[in-house]
Amino acid sequence: MVSATYILDLFVGSFVLGSMYALLAIGMSIIYGILRLINFAHGAMLMVGAYFYIMFLAMGLDPITSLPLSMALGAVLGVAIDFFAYRPLRGGPELSMLITSLGVYIFLENLVRIIATPQPRVFPLPEFLKGVYRYGDFSVRVIEIFTIISTLVLFAALVLFFTKTKVGIAMRATADDLEASVLMGIDANRIIMIAFALASMVAALTGFLWGGMYGQVDPTTGFMPGVKAFIAAVVGGIGSLTGSVLGGYILGYAEIYSVGLLPPEYSGLRDGISFLILIIILLIRPYGLFGREVERV
Repeated sequence: MVSATYILDLFVGSFVLGSMYALLAIGMSIIYGILRLINFAHGAMLMVGAYFYIMFLAMGLDPITSLPLSMALGAVLGVAIDFFAYRPLRGGPELSMLITSLGVYIFLENLVRIIATPQPRVFPLPEFLKGVYRYGDFSVRVIEIFTIISTLVLFAALVLFFTKTKVGIAMRATADDLEASVLMGIDANRIIMIAFALASMVAALTGFLWGGMYGQVDPTTGFMPGVKAFIAAVVGGIGSLTGSVLGGYILGYAEIYSVGLLPPEYSGLRDGISFLILIIILLIRPYGLFGREVERV
């Protein structure tokens, strides 16, 4: 007999995991919307952002300062990757940029291995996020609440940014038609730079949340979340922020409930279920749930 408390635990766990998938998928959709690039290096930015946070703590900075600094440094790294790796390939075959993104991921992962060693690092969670709220048999961690709120607030902020600001509207115009936007006077390189900065900042924040949830990070931390974020973005309609968030939550709930409700011997199907959802959605709606049928925001 499954208790109500257990179901509630699964609900919260699904919400938290889906939030992290959604954040990472948002960044992938921002890049894809403008460049039509599936940026597999985006998963590595999650890992690098977590290590940046650890680095700033090791330098003696407090957590409240270290988090925004790690996000800012992540943005700088994202812009640098675009400038040195992707910009020279623009206008060429899309496959070249896709392969380059895989190369960037491998480079970043191995660079962190050299600098920080392959051993997992304990992720020092700030004191104010270590608490636990208890209501009878049910309990929820402060970091879980923080993760959910951060995702919803950031999503709302990005929607406002893309619909109410000149830069955001220019980014949407560039995503709709890059050549036409250039003819209208939009600086495409500047817009793409802002897109990489935004996406990388979100990935760095996700790295902080991921490390805080699971208590440690290592150089391979970004691989599977990056794959799941890609699946979430495709399920929701890659290029759509709304679709990416929805896709992230679909994956989060599917994974947690499949592990929590199926017999233990089927727990290994967790990753397979994500890919099964992807296949089913693509068979029914090849462009995803929101792909090309709603305005991108």
